[in-house]
Amino acid sequence: MADLTRKLATPRVAKHRVFAWVDISIMPDCQLIVTARDDDICFGILQSCFHEAWALGLCTWLGVGNDPRYTPSTTFETFPFPEGLTPNRRAGEYADDPRAIAIAEAARRLNELREAWLNPPDLVERVPEVVPGFPDRIVPVSPKAAAILKKRTLTNLYNERPAWLDNTHRELDTAVAAAYGWPAGIAEEDALARLLDLNRERAAGGR
Repeated sequence: MADLTRKLATPRVAKHRVFAWVDISIMPDCQLIVTARDDDICFGILQSCFHEAWALGLCTWLGVGNDPRYTPSTTFETFPFPEGLTPNRRAGEYADDPRAIAIAEAARRLNELREAWLNPPDLVERVPEVVPGFPDRIVPVSPKAAAILKKRTLTNLYNERPAWLDNTHRELDTAVAAAYGWPAGIAEEDALARLLDLNRERAAGGR
């Protein structure tokens, strides 16, 4: 990760399979699964409904089966990324690919909207961290703001699933589907069948 500016993380166990950026200076604990990528293309593909469905089908479960656990060996390593946009290549190698550009734009939009909801400018201020090299601290502007922000978590956001979030995810899924050469709005069952075929094809070819 030495050359990265940020890293992509997802909780090991979570109700919603959400990926989010973590500053490179922060050391995650064992409850986070970190992907050594800092590009919006990889973020967009992993945050798509296709990877979510794949991960949910191949994950392990905690306790009585209510909480899906993201297991990299079965969920990430087996997931067939779109041809030419695979994580064994540097993002810069395909940054000019129209498919990659579309995914990156949709992914950035999703991240920007989520961040604006989590930390609205009217409720927070950014204070320089006293330790050099660490990101600025985000602090509430008042006790009232603190009470509001306490409820603004990604889990609560995805529990509510407002229209703007649903629409933004739909735009991202459309871009990722196009990267596979699939129609927009492809059914989950059909997408999973195609992903399995692609997985088998690459396994047979040693890729």
